[in-house]
Amino acid sequence: MSRNSNHYPRRTLASLLLALTLAACGQQEGPAQPAAEEAPQLPRIALVMKSLANEFFTSMADGARAHQAANPGSYELIVNGIRNESDLAQQVALVEQMMATGVDAIVIAPADSKGLLPVARRAVAQGIVVVNIDNRFDREVLADMGVSIPFVGPDNREGARKVGDVLAAALAPGDRVAIIGGIPGAFNAQQRQAGFEDAMRAAGIEVVSIQSADWEQARAATVASAILGENPDLRALLCANDSMALGAVAAVRQAGRADEVLVVGFDNISAANTLVQSGEMLATADQYGDQLAVFGIEYALEILATGQAPQDRNTPVDVVVNGAR
Repeated sequence: MSRNSNHYPRRTLASLLLALTLAACGQQEGPAQPAAEEAPQLPRIALVMKSLANEFFTSMADGARAHQAANPGSYELIVNGIRNESDLAQQVALVEQMMATGVDAIVIAPADSKGLLPVARRAVAQGIVVVNIDNRFDREVLADMGVSIPFVGPDNREGARKVGDVLAAALAPGDRVAIIGGIPGAFNAQQRQAGFEDAMRAAGIEVVSIQSADWEQARAATVASAILGENPDLRALLCANDSMALGAVAAVRQAGRADEVLVVGFDNISAANTLVQSGEMLATADQYGDQLAVFGIEYALEILATGQAPQDRNTPVDVVVNGAR
């Protein structure tokens, strides 16, 4: 091996060390580079609903997603729903999951007015803003727990009374009707039943049967069929939501009594609205389901921004009849 070859690696190593030293000195003498600014973290809002098999709640979810898409710099949205209206355990699990992921707010339409309160209280204790929509939490239990959770939604009793008044105008005092209710433990089911009863009582109309169909269309069809069989002189079925009203209409058709028995509902889902406009249903109530979650989300964002003490907020509810709201 030549002399030049023996010295080449040493010269290369020395040159490399010198370059590294100069580079290090240059880094020390140069101005400090500012750290890149992190983008502000957006509030994370979880929407926890009841059954996504019910058009009312899919409409609610779609409305929430549309609102977030129109306000992408305001918040992030997580949408959850349960398999059916009465799956309380799954809804509790969804709330616990949202708590574990560290959301800033939970907007919830509870499957039960009491059963969701323990987990909702834990969420509040964790510093999460909780806003109740659609089905109001039980006020007495809330008070006993010492927890303040605002309700954003319509007056269900007043809405049902308005629908009942429309039905009463089409009937005569002494006529006989039946009520098909939702889940008995749900506050909105209780309030809608009370509103129907208020209207029937004021008009002198007899309520001969009150039965629950748990908000479900198929179950309502079965319940309505039994009621019709037991009451040949029945004049109307008052249903606490439109899914059950669809089942009632099917039962009335099956019994061949479409010209005798009137049906009213609550929610104004598209299938029910079509029946109202065709005359197969007399009326329903529109509580603007596509905006109901939005009302709750906007209030949650307001509470997060201001830290204000939460208060209940009423939202609109109107009657829908053939040709007009």
